[in-house]
Amino acid sequence: MSFPSNLPIDGQRLWDSLAEMAKIGATAKGGSCRLALSDEDKAGRDLFVSWCEAAGCTVTIDRIGNIFARRKGHDDSLAPVVMGSHLDTQPTGGRFDGVFGVLAALEVVRSLNDRGVDTLHPVEVAVWTNEEGSRFSPPMMGSGVVTGVFTLDEILDKVAQDGARLGDELVRTGYAGDAPVDHPMHAYLEAHIEQGPVLEVEGKEIGVVTGAQGQRWYEVTVTGVEAHAGPTPMRLRRDALVAAAAMVQAVQRVGLETAGDPCATVGILDVHPHSRNVIPGRVFFTVDLRHPNADTLADMDRRFRAAVAAIAEQNGVSAEIADFWHFPPTPFAKPLVDRVREAAGGFGFSHRDIVSGAGHDAVYVAGKVPTAMIFIPCEDGISHNEVENISPADGARGAAVLFETLVATAGKP
Repeated sequence: MSFPSNLPIDGQRLWDSLAEMAKIGATAKGGSCRLALSDEDKAGRDLFVSWCEAAGCTVTIDRIGNIFARRKGHDDSLAPVVMGSHLDTQPTGGRFDGVFGVLAALEVVRSLNDRGVDTLHPVEVAVWTNEEGSRFSPPMMGSGVVTGVFTLDEILDKVAQDGARLGDELVRTGYAGDAPVDHPMHAYLEAHIEQGPVLEVEGKEIGVVTGAQGQRWYEVTVTGVEAHAGPTPMRLRRDALVAAAAMVQAVQRVGLETAGDPCATVGILDVHPHSRNVIPGRVFFTVDLRHPNADTLADMDRRFRAAVAAIAEQNGVSAEIADFWHFPPTPFAKPLVDRVREAAGGFGFSHRDIVSGAGHDAVYVAGKVPTAMIFIPCEDGISHNEVENISPADGARGAAVLFETLVATAGKP
């Protein structure tokens, strides 16, 4: 296994840590399953905390379960520069989504120790609670509470698909902390796998993330009339699934007919009563619209709603659209973005500016403090999948850029 030479971090140590964390919740196809506040998530958090304490960090946990591992600064009264991401995964998740950002940040702290680097500001590594939004919805809960997007009480009362209450699971796993959720930060840096194919296709080693796409999530319920599949003539049916199928195609058209890197996805579709000889009377489905331009995203919203209303009328059914989640396109702080670009160039790494197509904790944190992200390529652009993969060398490059950006941001005495 080879790593780029003359890096300020230990690429092998980072890779070994990633491999050790991947053993927790390991899946048959080589991925990871550590759903938020599950036993596996607890085990991953416990391992991370033990590594941070071994690195001389002081660990605190806030009331929503976010973990902050602090390395003292020369002036410890200053707000910390925070790095981090998340350890929870999708049910059939990969070994690197979120985890790379956490352990790259830990590797930066270890390397600061190795080199005896004294930073003016304290440095912290954060693990945000429930970024994925798989077991508990919506996603990005921990960072959302810290930044005031959600209230603490509303998130503590969220109930998972398995019936568990989030606040109770924090207590059960030992991560119901007592630190205030209004956590001070001087700046925030997050390293992450791209989760898309652009860097790999273009042969770039680092993505300099300038911001994140805006997103709108919806829940749609289509209601028709259940009836027997045999005696009911086609012309007299009010088939909720037929209407929903046309709406799914309309969502696809909204994406295809929009300029400038749009995304339009139906991810869940539930049919009731789910019987082979009954005309479906109710269909529930989810819609996810994304675009980096706020005006264009608003236009996608308008066209989606108009299409659903027209299709419902044509098919004699009703359709209710519920807004589930929304955040606008988010630019990152230019001075920090410039530092990421300068760090990549300083190492001679090939790089390009890129907009994040996925939501990250950095998106919420950017509303509170200056924020930047660093992307590394992932194999075939695949993520949220057990075969998700990165090269050890790319991991080391990303951690090295994070190191240099952190040092420039935290300052020297």
